[in-house]
Amino acid sequence: MNTDPLKAAIRDIPDFPKPGIIFKDITPILADPGLFRQAIDIFVERNRSAGIAKIAAVDARGFIFGGAVADRLGIGFVPIRKKGKLPHKTIEATYDLEYGTATVE
Repeated sequence: MNTDPLKAAIRDIPDFPKPGIIFKDITPILADPGLFRQAIDIFVERNRSAGIAKIAAVDARGFIFGGAVADRLGIGFVPIRKKGKLPHKTIEATYDLEYGTATVE
């Protein structure tokens, strides 16, 4: 499947959220139903035969795509959020960013 239209739709926003960082703005894909469908189609096509039992995705972009892919694959969805945002039992991981560290659960 041709990913060129998706790549062309992603905007680079320089120096956001800090100088030296290039933010990848995917809102043009989300705003266009054809591009959004194509993105989901690609994720599904690449993973349909992988034997995946659940999709785990990080807040917030991951929720948009992960939920749709999980629905199409007929599998469960596991939300990964910032520390302290989930009310039940969690597993925690800390990772490095270009501009600091973050912890997710």
